[in-house]
Amino acid sequence: MYTQCITVVIAHVHVCFSIKKQQQDVMGFLAANKIVFEECDIAANEGNRKWMRENVPEEARPTTGNPLPPQIFNDSQYCGNYEAFFDAREDNAVYAFLGLTAPPGSKEAEALAKKAQQ
Repeated sequence: MYTQCITVVIAHVHVCFSIKKQQQDVMGFLAANKIVFEECDIAANEGNRKWMRENVPEEARPTTGNPLPPQIFNDSQYCGNYEAFFDAREDNAVYAFLGLTAPPGSKEAEALAKKAQQ
C-alpha cells in the first residue's frame, strides 16, 4: 500500500456533465487500483479553492480564468489535470504520473522492465 495520498480536487455542485464525468473517471481508476486518495471539494470549501489556485503551477494554468477540476496532486506535489491523467493512462504511465512506483505485475511495471532490458 502507498504511504502517500493522492488528492483529487473536485467540485460536487455547479459543474457541467463533462467535468463530473472526468472527476468520476479519475476517482474510479484510483479506487479500482487501490490507490489511496482524498477528495478536495472546491465548491464546498473556499479554503480548498484557494489551496488549488495557489498550488497549480503557473505553466499549468489556463490562459484565462482559473484551473478547472479535476486537478491531481500527490501530497502537495502537482501531478496534472484530467487531460494529463488521461494521456498517462493511455500510455500505461499513471503511476509515474502520480509519482508512485508501479506495482509488480501491472502493465506499467512490465513496460518499465522491458524498457530497462533494452
